[in-house]
Amino acid sequence: MFPKSSDTTFKDKLYSQHLGKTKAFEKPKPAKGKAEAHFSLVHYAGTVDYNITGWLEKNKDPLNDSVCQLYQKSGVKILAALYPPPPPEDKAKKGGKKKGGSMQTVSSQFRENLHKLMTNLRSTHPHFVRCLIPNESKTPGLMENFLVIHQLRCNGVLEGIRICRKGFPSRIIYADFKQRYKVLNASVIPEGQFMDNKKASEKLLGSIDVNHEDYKFGHTKVFFKAGLLGVLEEMRDEKLASLVGMVQALSRGFLMRREFSKMMERRESIYAIQYNIRSFMNVKTWPWMKLYFKIKPLLQSAETEKELANMKENYEKMKTDLAKALSTKKQMEEKLVSLTQEKNDLALQVASVSKQLPSYGHIYIHMNTHTYTHI
Repeated sequence: MFPKSSDTTFKDKLYSQHLGKTKAFEKPKPAKGKAEAHFSLVHYAGTVDYNITGWLEKNKDPLNDSVCQLYQKSGVKILAALYPPPPPEDKAKKGGKKKGGSMQTVSSQFRENLHKLMTNLRSTHPHFVRCLIPNESKTPGLMENFLVIHQLRCNGVLEGIRICRKGFPSRIIYADFKQRYKVLNASVIPEGQFMDNKKASEKLLGSIDVNHEDYKFGHTKVFFKAGLLGVLEEMRDEKLASLVGMVQALSRGFLMRREFSKMMERRESIYAIQYNIRSFMNVKTWPWMKLYFKIKPLLQSAETEKELANMKENYEKMKTDLAKALSTKKQMEEKLVSLTQEKNDLALQVASVSKQLPSYGHIYIHMNTHTYTHI
């Protein structure tokens, strides 16, 4: 590709094209105990030294003979002209050897290995654990800050965090977002009506005083830029604190109003008792009141005697009524005995008369005509 090129000419071209012109290209500083470096590149993780020995040979990427033959037979004249067949003398010089089309270069090996790795990763669910060396002396409990930061930078953790902060690293399912942050403005989501979770989340975020460029809506989730979710959490905490304070105020107000009502009832009762006591203290020294106090027991005894007299009178009356009832009962019993005796006598007379009647005749008594017929 580049006739008469070598590793040295490649190095010279790098220095002539990039040294002092490209910030990422530097001349390496010689270090003891390390391999020789020909140039240095400044990556985001740090400065890396490179050795160019064998670069051109390793990165030579010859075309496969089958591909060249396919291009030579192409119906496109320009493409066929770009790959003419080699002259016979070239083959003779090489002793009839074929081109090393099967030769695998470093770049092709890297590409193949990378393809295998990505295929393997896509077929699994990998979890990566980044191990950091706290210190180079293997001393427990000792952490060298510069060494740890350097490892984080070289591993790409800090760069990944920076990229995530520029994007939308935080994400929440619509249903969870609606359930958790509905308290920020519950009026935009009507109660008793069904509303899609995505639509409810859109209305809720649209009604909140935040930067509307810091979030995006996906198919199933809402995405937030770094820091916005923390702001929403703070707003939610403030809203909950205000609601709790309101509930506490209403509860305290209700309890105090009920206690105040009881206090007013007790005060009215105390006023009534005090009024009665004052009234009694004012009238108890009156002459008429003193006379009333003396007569009151006598009035009670007179009423008691009157009640006793009434009770005695009622007793005598009831006693007389009882005697009359007993006398009437005795007369009725005597009359019952007399009637029973008469009944028995009549039964005997009927029996004697029925014996004296003839045995061959029948007597029919006709109740309507009161006549007798003999058969």
